[in-house]
Amino acid sequence: MKVLIIDEMHLSIIPLLEKDGFEVDYNPEIKREEIMEIVHEYEGLIIRSKTPMDRPLLQKATKLRFIGRAGAGLDKIDLEYLEEKGIHLFHAAEGNKDAVGEQAIGMLLALFNHIGKADQEVRKGIWKREDNRGEELQGKTVGIIGYGNMGSAMAKKLTGFDVRILAYDKYKSSFGNEFVEETDFQSILEESDIVSMHVPLTPETRDFFTLVVLKKFRKPIYLINTARGEIISFETLNQALDLGILKGAVLDVLENEKFNTYSPEQKVEFSKLAARENVIFSPHIAGWTHQSYVKINEVLVEKIRQSFL
Repeated sequence: MKVLIIDEMHLSIIPLLEKDGFEVDYNPEIKREEIMEIVHEYEGLIIRSKTPMDRPLLQKATKLRFIGRAGAGLDKIDLEYLEEKGIHLFHAAEGNKDAVGEQAIGMLLALFNHIGKADQEVRKGIWKREDNRGEELQGKTVGIIGYGNMGSAMAKKLTGFDVRILAYDKYKSSFGNEFVEETDFQSILEESDIVSMHVPLTPETRDFFTLVVLKKFRKPIYLINTARGEIISFETLNQALDLGILKGAVLDVLENEKFNTYSPEQKVEFSKLAARENVIFSPHIAGWTHQSYVKINEVLVEKIRQSFL
């Protein structure tokens, strides 16, 4: 089978595929128009998220037997078309789940202990201990929404912090154990001190957290979002922070991650967020470690191998 790789990948993907007899064309710089011209030649596509796998493109992929998504999110792929045509879809969320859990907890601890602020102050010769007094994670209740690869990895990482872990997943059941309490959304609203989102972007989860929903929390919470930025808008984040519904936010993802495409309203709202000391950002790098870069390849190729060899 001929396989076209259209996004930058760790180069270990090539020998992994070739070892199983695949003919690999690695072309991470290829443009969408060029893909559409040649995609009919290939049985397999390996992608990240640069190019939407929509119907106009997929209809030209007349030989296509599988798509391998090097990562977790499937929101840019026409899943209905793939099902219609019997095209296999593989993704590799298992490859970066541990990295996501570590990043989320690391950012939360940085927020709780003012690490970014304190670091910058000390570098300037400013020594303020009381102003940087921290908050402990121990003893808090963490609500995890979405208990797939990412949510379960997050729970596992938290078990050493002496926290109570609640987990809610609309589409899963019977996953509770001695460390994690399987619960409903109402219990998340009533009992959480911290809420960590681990859901895919779907019509159901887009704008999942409105101000109306956030007002239903019984007490102020810290919000962690390493899933998809479109789950909560800049405006809603600012409103909830202003009202004290959110005590702080950890954001690895944003409503819009292309700064040069911001609407005037988004520019204003993001500027407000960026000025807050109780918000901490990273540029969608949860899961983006040197180790996960390799592990994603290994997971993806193994899934392809299981189906085609």
